[in-house]
Amino acid sequence: MKTTPHLDISNLTMAYGDVIIQKDLNFSVKHGEVFIIMGGSGCGKSTLLRHLVGLMEPSIGDICVNGQNLWQASIDERNKIISRNGVLYQGGALWSSMTLSENIALPLTEYTDLQPKQIQEVIAYKLSLVGLAGFEDYYPSEISGGMRKRAGLARAMALDPEILFFDEPSAGLDPVSSRLLDDLILELRDSLGATVVIVSHELASIFAVGDNSIFLDPEEKTIIAHGSPKELHESSTDQRVLRFLNRTT
Repeated sequence: MKTTPHLDISNLTMAYGDVIIQKDLNFSVKHGEVFIIMGGSGCGKSTLLRHLVGLMEPSIGDICVNGQNLWQASIDERNKIISRNGVLYQGGALWSSMTLSENIALPLTEYTDLQPKQIQEVIAYKLSLVGLAGFEDYYPSEISGGMRKRAGLARAMALDPEILFFDEPSAGLDPVSSRLLDDLILELRDSLGATVVIVSHELASIFAVGDNSIFLDPEEKTIIAHGSPKELHESSTDQRVLRFLNRTT
């Protein structure tokens, strides 16, 4: 069993220029954990995700992946670390002018030496994992919103990532599609052994999949709660957290 956290965040401050978004963030994510980043609109959840995947450099603090400091590593080492991530953006972020096959082929063509036949085999396998076998030649506009999310997940998994990041995966989905996506996330975590980090404000999904979580507050601009979503719902005494988890005013 691995004892070093998969992700370890220390004294992190996020800012746009002189405007502080969040400060003094300290938390870790275990290997194989489903970790939820939650909080109200505008608190900095998606900004934190961009920091964790290496798209934004912290103003202050450290982000370590498997004990390796992301921003103290060389550019080549940092790119290697980032290449072991998979990201599912809101809406799937698929290229509309490309088929599902062509979308998934992009990272495989860019970052591997696989031959075209091997790439097609990987594409077929990844689509089968998300329940889209046979949809290789469909365009994003030809499938449903839930299917586009699953296709985006297949692309996120193209390089067999160690960590999967999700930005509001249930946004825009009906309750049935959202539940199916939650189930799929857990199945992939269990079968692939990946660590999962999810930005979400959808309570059903948070309670269904979350092992651990942090709650970001936009007023204090820091973490005000940390723990299992279910445990926070049952035992937190902070009214801001309880209002969010109970959706009361």
